[in-house]
Amino acid sequence: MSHSRTIATIITTLFLALAATAAAQSSKITVRAPAAVEVGDQFQVTFEVNSNKVRDFGSPTFKGFSTLAGPSTYTSTNMSFVNGQSSVSHTTSYTFVLRADQEGSFNIGQAFCTVDGQRLSSDPFRIKVENSSGRNQRRQQQARQDPFADPFFDPFGGRPQQQQQPEPVKIDENSLFARASVDKTAPFRGQQMIVTYKIYTQVPISQFQIDKLPGNKGFWSEDLSDGKRIKQYEETVNGRRYQVAEIRRGALFAQDDGTLRIEPLDLDVLAMVQVQRRRTGTIFDLFDDNFFNPHQAVEKHLKTNPINIKVKSLPPAPDGFGGGVGSFSAKSRLSVGSIKANDAVTYSITISGSGNLMLIDEPSPAFPETFEVYDPKVTDNISRTDGGVSGSRTYEWILIPRSEGDYTIEPFEFVYFDPASSSYKTATTAAHDLHVDKGNANASLSGSQGKSDVKLINSDINHIHTATKLQPRSKLSGTPLSFWLLLAAIPVAAVIVVLAMRRSQRRHQDVVGMRRRRASRLARKRLRKADAHLRRNEAEPFYTEIYQAVWGVLSDKYSIPRAELNRESVQQCLADRHVDSAIVDDVMHTLSEVDFARFAPGDQSAHMKDIYQKALAMISKIE
Repeated sequence: MSHSRTIATIITTLFLALAATAAAQSSKITVRAPAAVEVGDQFQVTFEVNSNKVRDFGSPTFKGFSTLAGPSTYTSTNMSFVNGQSSVSHTTSYTFVLRADQEGSFNIGQAFCTVDGQRLSSDPFRIKVENSSGRNQRRQQQARQDPFADPFFDPFGGRPQQQQQPEPVKIDENSLFARASVDKTAPFRGQQMIVTYKIYTQVPISQFQIDKLPGNKGFWSEDLSDGKRIKQYEETVNGRRYQVAEIRRGALFAQDDGTLRIEPLDLDVLAMVQVQRRRTGTIFDLFDDNFFNPHQAVEKHLKTNPINIKVKSLPPAPDGFGGGVGSFSAKSRLSVGSIKANDAVTYSITISGSGNLMLIDEPSPAFPETFEVYDPKVTDNISRTDGGVSGSRTYEWILIPRSEGDYTIEPFEFVYFDPASSSYKTATTAAHDLHVDKGNANASLSGSQGKSDVKLINSDINHIHTATKLQPRSKLSGTPLSFWLLLAAIPVAAVIVVLAMRRSQRRHQDVVGMRRRRASRLARKRLRKADAHLRRNEAEPFYTEIYQAVWGVLSDKYSIPRAELNRESVQQCLADRHVDSAIVDDVMHTLSEVDFARFAPGDQSAHMKDIYQKALAMISKIE
């Protein structure tokens, strides 16, 4: 029994060791560099990491070479399918452009990086630098020593058979191409639109790689590709039958009115084309059958067609419109119906449906004035499928009633635009009653003081002095001065309280002023959230918070309804308010940068840091 357990333990240990070794080797750094160059040549050295989660890349020193450029960083997604089986891989590359300065053989050291906490290093390599005459002489000498090294040497004729060179392989433009299509060509601003990218082919494809994602300026984009499967089917175009592969789907939400352009998607395709030889009247014509002609891998660069979209503006929005465009419902929930004063209760609002869930404004339900309200926690349950973006977003507030009594949390009205009916609709939540009993007195005192501490008196009864001599006094002669001062201060305090209440009432009635005062506070709050996502290198939620911060502060600060918020309205509003032209230019430039940064090639982390600083500077100038 003990022997079998020992064997089982050894097998388990070996299995875990092998698993750990496989995990450690799952990511690696591959070097792509020429083995030999000539003096004065310019060439590239590329370090490729088979992951898109690369951190802290460090390059070696290139002794003997001049670094002309680099590193240029590029992350690509390679989706390949062979015989109906698809696979997805990610590659991050760092490319240097070097120049060979002197003749010799030079050793290049290791490059380093971190992937998922694992430290990786490349293998050192060597590049030989020689003059041009030395290379030509070596080629000629090799040809004399080994005539069979000539790929066109004819053993029967004793001379090169140049006629046996294969025909140049070309792929007809109508045999292999890529195309983009949309399900809507005239959507409303903010309406969800599905864009699909397809490859049409009549030749076998080994693999393809997306070189550059389109930077669709003026759109908010969400990737709908699951990254695991590629949908394949047949389709007839202009009377020709094609194999079709859907390589990418995305949801686009137009943020501007007018004509917007969906840019092309660039990709490289590796097709397998059969090589055909010329007939020469020699013995080689015996091998002119298709069976003997191999397939050659031919790389072809494809680009999808651009698409112009005519975006319709939304009709004038009613009060309470929060930017939602789609089909939505809303519900609310109160965790309990009865608590004691100074205890906490949870109230939540869940907005569900299909549309621009990630771009709606934060709800502002009306809570009783005696409730202490904390900022809401936001929880997303959003799915991205072939059909688009749908799901729910939940806002959860912690409420602390400070006084006893019976309270009602009024229904919340979520106003959204429904593209199907071309009208605004309202989803209304239920009202909730809350009974608050009298709470602990100490808790009430503590709650009224906020986070400050209450200092306790060490003793409540002082020693009674029995030897004190008492003398009769008049009723008013012994009244201290502090009493008279306090008595005089009562009417003054009453006047101050009345004025403060009236001022507070006027401020609450000034809806525009309240929006302007809260604009900076909400923008700063979203920037703090964006900074947290930046530190964790979370691109999607980072750009969502930046987008909400920038456009939200413009909407609240200048009283521009969300339904009318676009570049033209912002620029016109700033001009009407005689805002400095330099600030206007900076605001418009930042808005363009925010739209473009998500799709810019290169180091995404650097783009995020740059856009964060620009958004922070823009909001500071507006304030």
